Amino acid sequence: MKGALKAAVVQQLLSLNRQFYEQFAEPFAQTRFRLQPGVRKLVPRLLQAPSLLDFGCGNGELYFVLRQAGFQGRYLGLDFSLKMLQIAAQRWAEEEKRHPEDAPFQSVDTIQPHWEQSLQGETFAAITVFAVLHHLPSLELRLGVLKALRSLLVQEEGRLYLSNWQFLNSLRYRQRIQAWEEVGLMTSEVEEGDYLLDWREGGRGLRYVHHFTEEELTQLAEQSGFRVIETFYSDGHEGNLAIYQIWRTA
Repeated sequence: MKGALKAAVVQQLLSLNRQFYEQFAEPFAQTRFRLQPGVRKLVPRLLQAPSLLDFGCGNGELYFVLRQAGFQGRYLGLDFSLKMLQIAAQRWAEEEKRHPEDAPFQSVDTIQPHWEQSLQGETFAAITVFAVLHHLPSLELRLGVLKALRSLLVQEEGRLYLSNWQFLNSLRYRQRIQAWEEVGLMTSEVEEGDYLLDWREGGRGLRYVHHFTEEELTQLAEQSGFRVIETFYSDGHEGNLAIYQIWRTA
């Protein structure tokens, strides 16, 4: 579908991913107790930020790595998956010897209009968006999220750090691509670059994932009020399983 995705399709794809992360939170979290090489490469820069918003924090691994490395700034992790946040909060409570409710992780539903207002005007010197955008169906939704994040970023000096899965670079993951008919959709109903991938740890699941090109990300940055200042590839055996970019406000 070359135009905007139908609202019903967007909701179906969002529901598919919500269901996946609720059902497979535990086995998925087990695969995320080590940062990807590309994220580790960015850790020295993130350590210098006086404040950091970890958008899509999952099990909070970035927070724990930063703390161990001496991060002293203000950190806030946001995610939509309550189960992933529970895993992060419990780990925090065990390490900090404090109540899980005091953990620096917060649930957020980015589908709701003006979700960023819940942060009450707080801004951040760095915002990380690792492995998040490729799970957001439709250009409209991605732009909405990015514009909201732009409003939370300290202007000029602030930096947005992104990573997006380049699964088409891996034969293993290409073999996990499933037909859209499996979830009652047709290829004509989704956008170019949209894929359905299966999951095989702790049972079989299905996820919606969008495969970004470098050019597409550059256009997305421009449309949402940013400009790309750095791009590199990392992760996987060949070092090209994810594309990383650093954005600043235009």
